[in-house]
Amino acid sequence: MTFDKEKILQLCNDISKNTLMQTLNIEYVDAGPDYLVATMPVNAMVHQPAGLLHGGASVALAESVGSAASMLYINHEVSEVRGIEISANHLKAKRDGIVTATARIVHKGSSIHLWEIRIEDERNNLISLCKLTNMVLPKRKNQLK
Repeated sequence: MTFDKEKILQLCNDISKNTLMQTLNIEYVDAGPDYLVATMPVNAMVHQPAGLLHGGASVALAESVGSAASMLYINHEVSEVRGIEISANHLKAKRDGIVTATARIVHKGSSIHLWEIRIEDERNNLISLCKLTNMVLPKRKNQLK
């Protein structure tokens, strides 16, 4: 199978329309065989009351990029992905600018994917370090769309 970075990025950005990812202005910007990268602007829309990046927004970014990355490894005809656990260590405050989340696969099993997601700022400062566990499930036949 050939790796088509542009096709993957287009797919990830297209399926994000009318979702939380669009609300948070998350954009998928880079991909490789074992990683996926997305950015999110830091502004008042993702601040907590003290004017800093909300930890929940960071976690939403991490889960978005890690879940999308797992979808790159499955056969969509027979399987689907569900996040089952996420943890985050918020290490540095951020008031404005852009954060970049890079999801890298730690474990790719047939039913469990484990991702490490590093959220960094424009100067490569580590803002949050997250871990996401996704479960690969058989696709349900009568799913609502």
